[in-house]
Amino acid sequence: MASIRKRGKNSYQIIVSCGYDINGKKLTETTTVKRPPGMTDKQWEKELRKIALEFEMQVETGQYLDGSKMTFAELAQKWLKDYAEKNLELPTLENYREMLDRRILPAIGHIKLDKLQPTHLLEFYNNLQEPGMRMDYKYIAKPEFNQMISGKTFVSIARQVGVQPDTISSIAKGNKCSSNTVNKICEAFKIKKDDYFQIVDGDKTLSVERIKHHHKTISTILSEAVNWQLIKDNPAERVRLPKAEKKEAKAYDEDQAEKLLSLIENEHIKYKLAVHIVLFTGCRLSELCGLEWSDIDTRNMTIRFRRASRYTRAKGVITKKPKTESGDRIVAISKTLANMINEYKLWQNGEKAKLGMLWQENDRLFTQWDGKPIFPSTPSKWFKKILIKYNMPDLKFHELRHTNASLLI
Repeated sequence: MASIRKRGKNSYQIIVSCGYDINGKKLTETTTVKRPPGMTDKQWEKELRKIALEFEMQVETGQYLDGSKMTFAELAQKWLKDYAEKNLELPTLENYREMLDRRILPAIGHIKLDKLQPTHLLEFYNNLQEPGMRMDYKYIAKPEFNQMISGKTFVSIARQVGVQPDTISSIAKGNKCSSNTVNKICEAFKIKKDDYFQIVDGDKTLSVERIKHHHKTISTILSEAVNWQLIKDNPAERVRLPKAEKKEAKAYDEDQAEKLLSLIENEHIKYKLAVHIVLFTGCRLSELCGLEWSDIDTRNMTIRFRRASRYTRAKGVITKKPKTESGDRIVAISKTLANMINEYKLWQNGEKAKLGMLWQENDRLFTQWDGKPIFPSTPSKWFKKILIKYNMPDLKFHELRHTNASLLI
């Protein structure tokens, strides 16, 4: 049973026994409450017994949390389990986990909640602006890599590593590759990264926007700690972040857009169609990859956008609802685009016939070679190569959506 001890004129300490530790030391949980003004002795005595009973029940059921004993890392794990996993979509949850595991928890995870100050956060954000904090550096192979794979086929190496043969061929030619690919190679061959690869543009730093994402993550978790009465206020709200430079959304003008369509005329029908759909409907990349044949009506010349395709590390390619309620919409298309879609349908049916039982049947418009839903990053990678091939101004695939808006205006 909870015991009550008066600590001052209007301050009372409630103590609940929690047994003993392995050394025989008595364990207790305590909380301090203050008597509100205006209460009579009888009213306060009744209220204090009620508070003590509630506190005792919280301790016994494991619901009592103490900000003076809990670290930020412990809070983050509780927030992930009790809130994020139940309320956030998987891609968003993975993004939070990545920021926490890679940078936030190693920096401030050990700090007790009641000791966490704005200066700790400011120091962390300053560190994020230094070189070496990015995780997406590109690498090129050193001569030692080609010496190591000499005498082996790209196919055999690709199977051992778990990538495509074209990827190994590209690396061997001296082209850039991702850190993820390099890590797979090093793990497969049991080699050290620094001995066989070198970073390209290693002085690049995290963008201000990315730093703000880290701040938002920390602030969101600490706001929940305030709601749970672990801390009185949120120290993240008292930190001034660096201002990001305002950048205009990039887009092609009418002449550039027309030139692009002319240049890709003889490219693969799958990617040529993808560019036309985004350019003439303004859909998002995730919406493009989420299209199914049931969304296409070439007779009435319309496309319905009602789902989005996203990649997650845990489940691969997943399908989710549009970003907003207005995302479920029907867009009119031209006769030219409708004819191109019909042409693509004939090509895809031919691929199905060639593969037979190897084709993974589903209704997706854009697929991998075996019929599985296309990876959302695939059109972007192809588009980047096309711009380099034809010496076109740099533009992200997503920015074709901006081009659509710009041309409409």
